[in-house]
Amino acid sequence: VQLQASGGGLVQAGDSLRLSCVASGRTFSVQKMGWFRQAPGKEREFVALIKWSGGSTLYTNSVKGRFTVSRDGAKNTVYLQMNRLMPEDTAVYFCAADRAPWSIITAASSFDSWGQGTLVTVSS
Repeated sequence: VQLQASGGGLVQAGDSLRLSCVASGRTFSVQKMGWFRQAPGKEREFVALIKWSGGSTLYTNSVKGRFTVSRDGAKNTVYLQMNRLMPEDTAVYFCAADRAPWSIITAASSFDSWGQGTLVTVSS
């Protein structure tokens, strides 16, 4: 599975952005998609995940109520709508795909395929 993330940019605190991740290749094997982020000098951290067939989502506490993960099956695309952005949301955001049976495991090591990352910078 190949993943292409896009939508990052420079915004001010309180603004919104929507990230997209287009999947191609053996997408029929994908069970869940995740969004992760990595800030400068920090480890990659889980942000959100969604069941590829739709319906089930999970968020890290710091983004609950502000971020929404969704998918468009017809377009093989997963979105991350980010509202009320804060400077601490500044990071490179990655999408990832997991072919293992559905679970709420959020460890980065459990995901098989990764996109290239898109930079989100939130100024105060």
